[in-house]
Amino acid sequence: MTGDGTRVVRAGLPEPAAYEPALPGPVFAAHYHLPGDAVGPYTYGRDGNPTWTRLEQAIGELESPDEAAHTVAFASGMAAITAVLFSQLRAGDTVVLPNDGYQLLPAVRTRLESYDIEVRTAPTAHDAQLDVLDGARLLWIETPSNPGLDVCDIRRLAEAAHARGILVAVDNTLATPLGQRPLDLGADFSVASGTKALTGHGDVLLGYVTTRDAALADSVRLWRKTVGAIPGPMESWLAHRSLATLALRVRQQADGALALAEALRDRPEITGLRHPGLPTDPAHPLAVRQMRPGRFGCVVSFALPDHAHAERFLAALTLVDDATSFGGVRSTAERRARWGGDAVPEGFIRFSVGVEDPADLVADVLAALDSAARNG
Repeated sequence: MTGDGTRVVRAGLPEPAAYEPALPGPVFAAHYHLPGDAVGPYTYGRDGNPTWTRLEQAIGELESPDEAAHTVAFASGMAAITAVLFSQLRAGDTVVLPNDGYQLLPAVRTRLESYDIEVRTAPTAHDAQLDVLDGARLLWIETPSNPGLDVCDIRRLAEAAHARGILVAVDNTLATPLGQRPLDLGADFSVASGTKALTGHGDVLLGYVTTRDAALADSVRLWRKTVGAIPGPMESWLAHRSLATLALRVRQQADGALALAEALRDRPEITGLRHPGLPTDPAHPLAVRQMRPGRFGCVVSFALPDHAHAERFLAALTLVDDATSFGGVRSTAERRARWGGDAVPEGFIRFSVGVEDPADLVADVLAALDSAARNG
């Protein structure tokens, strides 16, 4: 059995061939030679691509290293999310979503309801989705939640759902497969935006779905083909190349996020500080049981007194980009309320820790907080 650091370096690579690169370059092809009546593994560019295949194999090895799994790559995280929802749900079905998840879920809810699919919601914390499961077809879990960083018990929810014949999907974007393995905890689908920490450089849009059930994988793959939500070969190759450093990035980011959270605990202007790795965080006991040791994610969230205070803080940072998204090698922070769609205060900050030296990052953040307080 190999460790994560070894696995990410080798995942999805073909057998070594003399004078060939370890990771072959991207294959650009809309169609392939099809002699006679035989049907090979690649026929048309919307159906499959060798570059996708290698990436999908690699992600499957990370999400399910001890049991065979099927991964389907998509053009974005939202393409992956909607593929699961719309491939599995029909008119008259019921789905349970978190009411504190990713900000586009309300838009997804509106679309689902327009197709006569009932949508129920409940908070992530305290496994509240248990209370609205009866009669559902699919349970959607997001843990840790974005941006509030609440955690729910995947195994408990999955067991309760399966006892009722309900499928379970987990958005694993924030944790990454090195921080949490939903399939090992009972989920039917592990879904993620590869745009974030998986690729980690802020230059690729990508998503994926992994499942151990071949029939479920086929249904998701057919949805991808039908709507054309396919990843580009260059994006797929860049994502695969980036996986080699995933373990290094996840470790450094988790260490930096915990250091930042600890440094912010005693700041009087900060309220609602959250990070699952912080021993005082309400989600910490469950996160310790469910997530991999020391890999509690790169995101820290907290609130400053108001809109203006938050903007002064962001403007005073020198090592942090004022940008949306998370999981990149460069630290980013944003006043999340600017977008709407999240039930957060005007001064709420979602902070994504990069791979900078934690001491440098903490010093920059504390200096920016001092500046924001001084100039208020």
